[in-house]
Amino acid sequence: MTINKEAFVDLQEKYQKVVKLLLEDSKTDPENEPYLSKYSARQILIGMKANIENLLRNHTSEDKENLKLTAMYGTVYMYLGLVAIDTEELSTGEKHLTKCKEIVEKYVDYPEMVIIALNMYNQFGILWSQNEPEKSKTYLETAQQLYANYKKTGKAPIDISELFEPNIETFNESIALKNFERIHTLTLYYLAQIFSKLNEDFKSAVYCHITLQRQLEMEDYDPIDWALNSATLSQFFMEKCGFKQARHHLAASSFILNKYKVEQLDTQNEQTEAFESKMETFKHRSADVARCWVKYGIFLLGKSKERLLAHTENIDEHCSMVSDLSLMKISEDTNVTVEDLQNLSFRGIDVSQYENEITDQFILQLSDAKKVFLKTVAYIKAAHDYYTLDSLASDYIEIVLDHSHLYLNLLFFEDDQDNQTKLHKRRIDLLEQVLNSVNSQYYMNYCRQIWYELGQCYSDIIDIKSEKLRESKERPKPQVLAKINLLVEKCINHYKSFLTSFKVNIEEREKVLDDVEKPFLQAYFHVAALFGRYITLDKNYQLRNVEQQYEHYKFIVDYCDKHTKAQELIPMELIICKEMVVLLPVKISRLKDPVH
Repeated sequence: MTINKEAFVDLQEKYQKVVKLLLEDSKTDPENEPYLSKYSARQILIGMKANIENLLRNHTSEDKENLKLTAMYGTVYMYLGLVAIDTEELSTGEKHLTKCKEIVEKYVDYPEMVIIALNMYNQFGILWSQNEPEKSKTYLETAQQLYANYKKTGKAPIDISELFEPNIETFNESIALKNFERIHTLTLYYLAQIFSKLNEDFKSAVYCHITLQRQLEMEDYDPIDWALNSATLSQFFMEKCGFKQARHHLAASSFILNKYKVEQLDTQNEQTEAFESKMETFKHRSADVARCWVKYGIFLLGKSKERLLAHTENIDEHCSMVSDLSLMKISEDTNVTVEDLQNLSFRGIDVSQYENEITDQFILQLSDAKKVFLKTVAYIKAAHDYYTLDSLASDYIEIVLDHSHLYLNLLFFEDDQDNQTKLHKRRIDLLEQVLNSVNSQYYMNYCRQIWYELGQCYSDIIDIKSEKLRESKERPKPQVLAKINLLVEKCINHYKSFLTSFKVNIEEREKVLDDVEKPFLQAYFHVAALFGRYITLDKNYQLRNVEQQYEHYKFIVDYCDKHTKAQELIPMELIICKEMVVLLPVKISRLKDPVH
């Protein structure tokens, strides 16, 4: 029996309502009813299911019309599964998808069914992604294989939307092919997430790159999201010392952002609310990409420093570290091939302009380190154009801390002591400016980090000044000694600010939280040592300083006796503390009674 056209028209109208509810209306659902549109779509789908079941009962012949109805039936169950998963009804979602699978599995290589099947396998992948990632991977890899097999047939698929057209003979091949490729891109994207959950990080990164490449080729991407995803991926490559790949993905991010600005923002003449919103998003995400460039510069200098420290002689002969992942020795557990790592650059865009601005090679000397430093500082300024102290204080502080670490990494390449001191002072200026500008109660975690870093800065300057003093053959001038004492005092004050922020009962040796216990004890150790660095001939001052040393060393020993696990955190420092607790009382006794 031939089905009348009105039945298909009715199903088409209902399908279009479902798509509108899921893709458009759901974005504006009220906060107190976040699934309003999805529940409405579900009701329409349930009605469609009943209509199609009725049509199938009255149409038993195996013809094109029956295949079309079966495909529509599978589509309804696929959408019911999707809605159930989106509304967190996972067991219901599984039932609907399983029913969809039963309907379509023997027809998966038919043009009418292949896109439904790919969507279904993707939804299964999403369904199991949280609790059973291995199961999720199996479904997604099935989708991947189905795509590859169907692609080999050379047949054009039929898009789901056109299944609901009353006249299927007039389907649009280009739309179907585009959606077919888009769904496969989603499969690859979901696989990237699953590989990450399964701790197959390299494979996840490779799939992320392939996803981004496909989006570029299909011109099917949001420029802001694409740039952010590419920049995020760069951070993984960077942490694996793949500076060539990290720089390339950051350069691609900057390229896409600039292209978006030129083509879509600079051409706008009217300052509408929509345009202002786009411009705000662009500035925000451009600042985020700049921050990723900052991390790149810091990490490149830091890894170059580690490499030089590990290989003091004949570094080119003995060092196996490489800055290009395609030259890396691959361990078996990475689950990627050399070919995978050789194909981590984007085709179709030229990003050399951005790549040429900063090296991807390990740094060997100060002149090259300065180039990386200056370019990274430019990115810090770009990030601070958006993240200001007044509007986004936490981000602003984090960027300042990055700036401080950048100085610290540059310091390694600087041999001149006077220049080292200048760099430390610039770090100090940056960090103290933050302390003077924020309320430590609101930004306590950041302030603690800054107090600790400032203690380290001042301590390093004291080391430099003291070394110059030892090397000098001249009698030290009083102002030089006074300067060192002032530095010691500032250093102690910053460490003490760090220590007192924990509000620990010192007399009771009260336990500090585990995550801050080690830096807490180390700061105590630094303060103890610093009291011994004051330069004075006054016996009373000397006595006061030695007594302070003793109290701080004894606190650490007593604390570790009371909280024995803390001994594992500072084994070397604890040995020194125990020695000093024995030696210092003798020194105190002599200072009190110099005759004996």
